[in-house]
Amino acid sequence: MESKVKLFDQVQIRTHWDDEKEKWYFSIVDVVGVLTDSPNPNNYWKVLKHRLIKEGSELVTNCNQLKMQSSDGKYYKTDVADTEQLLRLIQSVPSPKAEPLKMWLARVGNERIDETHDPELGIERAMETYLRKGYTKEWINQRLKSIEVRKELTDEWENRGVKKGQEFAILTDEITSAWSGFTTKHYRIFKNLKKENLRDHMTNLELVLNMLAEATTTEISREKKPSTFNENKRIARQGWHYCRKYPKRDRGKNRKKCSVKKKCKVTQIR
Repeated sequence: MESKVKLFDQVQIRTHWDDEKEKWYFSIVDVVGVLTDSPNPNNYWKVLKHRLIKEGSELVTNCNQLKMQSSDGKYYKTDVADTEQLLRLIQSVPSPKAEPLKMWLARVGNERIDETHDPELGIERAMETYLRKGYTKEWINQRLKSIEVRKELTDEWENRGVKKGQEFAILTDEITSAWSGFTTKHYRIFKNLKKENLRDHMTNLELVLNMLAEATTTEISREKKPSTFNENKRIARQGWHYCRKYPKRDRGKNRKKCSVKKKCKVTQIR
């Protein structure tokens, strides 16, 4: 894996990818050096860090250190920032080179505020983004539908007391494993992804299978009304294996197992 990525007009910044946390970390000194053209970016960062501490900035408080290779070939402990921290750092540096990113952050913030008043704007922007990336309209429609299905599922989980974050991730792993044979982490590795969105790299068929699993999980949860996390976990496993094809009035004696009896492995899909 590359230990450097190109940022700021193709200048290389030392980086580290954390497989466990699934995060990129960037050398703060390298970023400061590029933004300021300072002959001694280490000193510049020391002064800036001292000012940020006085201001009570969490950027410095939560700053991590990793051993990174220096120009002399040796490894030294280096202050690093994840993506969120990096963007906050850029906002604190008075530099013409940082202005385009500051303007971009301001624009994104304004767009998010607009979307809270009119959610349809978010959908339109998502479509434009996918089109620019070269996705077909058929795939985009499938992807947007998958977002709707996912939202219904997460709303149901919240109603059942499932906590966002780790518990959502565990249940998602159960669903993904059932139809693909992989946890989401191993599925990302299979597709050679890091921070990229896994669903954005699914085929139409994979999206359909995932939607089926999530939609049936939502349906089962609404009927069984689980009250504990373990009950939600069992239902997440069942979602792929049982399809609810009948209206509520027909459920019960007419309930049937899904016609797909075997797990549909990713390796079989391809």
